[in-house]
Amino acid sequence: MGAALVERDAHGTAKTYLWMHPIYGATALGMEFLHDRLRFLPRPVRALAYTAVIFGAEFTTGWLLRRALGRCPWDYEDKGWSVKGLIRLDYAPFWYVAGLLFEPVREAFLRVTSEALRQTPEYRHAVENGTVAEPHHRAPVSTEQEAGEAADTFLLAEESELQPAH
Repeated sequence: MGAALVERDAHGTAKTYLWMHPIYGATALGMEFLHDRLRFLPRPVRALAYTAVIFGAEFTTGWLLRRALGRCPWDYEDKGWSVKGLIRLDYAPFWYVAGLLFEPVREAFLRVTSEALRQTPEYRHAVENGTVAEPHHRAPVSTEQEAGEAADTFLLAEESELQPAH
């Protein structure tokens, strides 16, 4: 975003570090873990918890990289409200918004993934042949439950495709 907006780079050229992929992935898994345990809280409170996870992951991984490599790929030492150069507290509003967006984006990905599974040849063929039954519900179900059922049905469909015909 900085390249596109601040430097006026029309291509939006950016650079990142290979370290960021496992860091982002582990942070998302931490947020997913927290999501399941904090469902009973209002979403704005859950977003605060996600913000804490993001800051915690950024600080911890930055500290570990600094110890292992002698430096952290990001260095906030002379910028904003820095804590040991590893996190910037002035980013809190942005991380909070990211926390608020986490659940709707997660739900959208679950819906897209479920629909993608339903469109696979294995799934459609197994349902058409009656090898597996599509889940039917009388009452509305959560996106997580629907995604899980679509995944389970896909796995059964895939398994039935591998079974030799009698």
